[in-house]
Amino acid sequence: MKQLHIKVLVGLFLAAGVLAWGGARLWDSFGTLPGVPVAAPIVLALIAAVLAATAFSTRSRLRAQRERRPDAKGVDPLMTARAVVFGQASALVAALVAGLYGGVGVFLLVSGIEVAPRRDQAIYAGLSVLAGAAVVAAAMFLERVCKLPEGEDDDDHRGAERP
Repeated sequence: MKQLHIKVLVGLFLAAGVLAWGGARLWDSFGTLPGVPVAAPIVLALIAAVLAATAFSTRSRLRAQRERRPDAKGVDPLMTARAVVFGQASALVAALVAGLYGGVGVFLLVSGIEVAPRRDQAIYAGLSVLAGAAVVAAAMFLERVCKLPEGEDDDDHRGAERP
């Protein structure tokens, strides 16, 4: 499995931001810009919390197994692979969504936030960008936790449960 690079995520964020800014500018010239949903930062924050909880749980289980604690539960290699794939997919989607809301937020800030609804939309967009960054950070942490140590091949998974 290939490691997710931060350059890809930043590029996706910037491309989506530029396209969203241009789209928001065009849409606003024809009529009313659609609003940023209040649920956007909440959903992204929940995804970040799930990724972080998975990373901390996996890390503690691996540490307990390495220390050979008697009550240590095994870590299924397939479960960790699924967790990493979920984290990578979440990071890619979060970078895209954060870029979209970031572009809309920049448009709202540049066009003026004197009107209360536009100010609220800019706040929701900014919170969505922050929550998207939290998803990316949690996904990168999860990927780091689940990474095999250097020099180990596929037949020898330290910390992994044997069938």
